Amino acid sequence: MVDGEAAGIGRDAGQSVATLDEPTFSRLAEGHRRELQVHCYRMLGSFEDSEDLVQETYLRAWRGRESFEGRSSVRAWLYRIATNACIDHIDRSSRTPIARRQPAFSMEQTGEPQGLTEVPWLQPFPDRLLDQTAPSEAEPDALVISKETIELAFLIAIQHLPPQQRAALILRDVLAWSANDTAAALDISVASANSALQRARATLKERMPARRLDWGPSADPSEAERQLLHECVQALEKADPDRFAKLLRTDVRVTMPPDAFWILGRDAFVAGLVAQFDPASPAYFGDWRAVATRANRQPAVAGYVRQPGQTEFRAQVLNVFRVEDGLITDVTAFLPEVFPSFGLPLTM
Repeated sequence: MVDGEAAGIGRDAGQSVATLDEPTFSRLAEGHRRELQVHCYRMLGSFEDSEDLVQETYLRAWRGRESFEGRSSVRAWLYRIATNACIDHIDRSSRTPIARRQPAFSMEQTGEPQGLTEVPWLQPFPDRLLDQTAPSEAEPDALVISKETIELAFLIAIQHLPPQQRAALILRDVLAWSANDTAAALDISVASANSALQRARATLKERMPARRLDWGPSADPSEAERQLLHECVQALEKADPDRFAKLLRTDVRVTMPPDAFWILGRDAFVAGLVAQFDPASPAYFGDWRAVATRANRQPAVAGYVRQPGQTEFRAQVLNVFRVEDGLITDVTAFLPEVFPSFGLPLTM
């Protein structure tokens, strides 16, 4: 791990943390805000909760600053506090994924959705803020943001882990902490930390898409991906369901947290678009405008609708896409409440 301390305070100056005044301490901690938020976000799956837990981390750190003995970096000390604050939050909230019901729309015969669950509290993380977090390529932690461990599929999968297992997995496999440091952060034995990690890995393997088990660095958006987003924007604004259909894999899945509602299959999804685009349909939404963006290192499109008789386009949905082999395999649709965190207006 990299020390990289703000205000020139590193491992050797750790003892001085206890004597800092509050403004100096705040400046020191503030240098780690965004990366700590990403860490809390991985633990919790909620953008809003991650903001709150960073504040909780800073409060705990200030109150307990005399406990910092300088045997690790201030950064590692803050991560330890943040991890335990998140575990406490998970224990208090008692959130558990819920089972998906039968697909609301499907052109296929489906049985009970075995093992399919939804994470109602899931929220997207804007790439514009991830870009503020990512350190230079010369630092070992450069992989922390570029790995696929920020994608929604990973976030959903780890929400099924008990908090201690979740923390062990993130500290070891995402942040590359040692077994000893992980055990110390969680106040458990090294054997217990290793056991938690192994159980977490086994559960993750069951729940992650098979092609997302290799956590290699993700590349910058390709020209093909940019073209896909362009086509998606054009299909929405021109109300062209056939054009949108060409972007989808036949078995595409559409989910809409916090609801357990979902759509299975390209035909079912496109049938819904046909109804929404048709002015003669009872399901007609209105005219669409769309803005390409990115969330969780994945392509996304913010959709705005101008309903009949209105003059403004109002925020309707943020669709985040998982793409394989040039086609959209998953669409996660979020409510307009997430728009402000992306710097997107609620009206156009």
